[in-house]
Amino acid sequence: MVNFSRKLVLVDGTVFFGNGFGSNEEIIREVVFQTAKTGYQDILQDSDNYNQIVVIAHPVVDNGRVPQCDYDISKGASALIVNKYYDVPLSSYSSKTFGDFLKDNNIPGLCDVDTNALIRKIRKDGVMHGIIVDVGVSDDIALIKLSAPHIPTHVKQISPKKSYKISVENKRFRIAFIAFTAKKRIINELIARACEVIVFPYNATAKEIEASQPDGVVLSNGPGDPMDLPELSPVIIALQEKYPLFGICLGHQLFAIANGAQTSKMKSGHRGEDVPVKDIATGRTLITFQNHGYHVDNDSLEGTNLEVTQYAIDDNSIEGLKHKKYPAFTAQYHPEAPEPRDANYLFDQFIEIIRTNKANVYKAL
Repeated sequence: MVNFSRKLVLVDGTVFFGNGFGSNEEIIREVVFQTAKTGYQDILQDSDNYNQIVVIAHPVVDNGRVPQCDYDISKGASALIVNKYYDVPLSSYSSKTFGDFLKDNNIPGLCDVDTNALIRKIRKDGVMHGIIVDVGVSDDIALIKLSAPHIPTHVKQISPKKSYKISVENKRFRIAFIAFTAKKRIINELIARACEVIVFPYNATAKEIEASQPDGVVLSNGPGDPMDLPELSPVIIALQEKYPLFGICLGHQLFAIANGAQTSKMKSGHRGEDVPVKDIATGRTLITFQNHGYHVDNDSLEGTNLEVTQYAIDDNSIEGLKHKKYPAFTAQYHPEAPEPRDANYLFDQFIEIIRTNKANVYKAL
């Protein structure tokens, strides 16, 4: 018989028992699940999981390697829930376990949980807030704590505070990167294509961005509800009229809102490494990595200048948009993901749009 040490109490009173590893912090967050079979280290670090308790669907998590953070771990998941965790340092590079890593970074873990039942619960009833506490805390006390107002996740909590430049040799183009979170993998894809990148905080003005004389603009991914950022719409409108634009995940949603569409919260979201997406123009099916809880409403596109370029095969939700007048397009998923790489070509497509746009400008002079 397993003696449980900690538990997850959901806001509707449902309780899941388990054992703690990592930090023993008591934590209240939205509970979501991730279906990726590998890469739990990346899931932990992904800023789209900021302020969330992430349930790992894969049955076993161990210490294949202690994560090497390429961005601030404090801007990733707030806690992990797993079915089985083996506290053995399997990596030849470190004596630390994954639990040690979580503890060092003040991140609670909960193992020996019936994650199948928990994920079925979320699929049926939708994502909801939960609290991880010691088993000695009564369910009633846990529910009282859960009833307190929750601080909403906002990109201002993790967006860079000031702009900075990343130079490259043999620069081809300069990209203004509006960082709802400064995810290095997207920046690295631009650098690999000989692009100098100027990173701007989420609240940079159109005038500040234009002053950098960019050749193109990227709207990054990020956490939270896109409808909480209405001040971004006039900035995006001003920029799309002057520069090629590429929006990713949250950037895709904000681009849609700026152009008259609406977004809404999904029941359980798209969070996995194997989400099939159909490209309308080519008929090709892409396998994509996704991590989002909001989407662009299909019906809200009527009367806008937006055209759907891609959709999710599983639920027909919008996965890609383009502007009918300006050289601007978006992806709801993550083309910068290490795997799968099906959609990585979108960065090349963006660079080609920039090159063509600059050629047309020179012809007009």
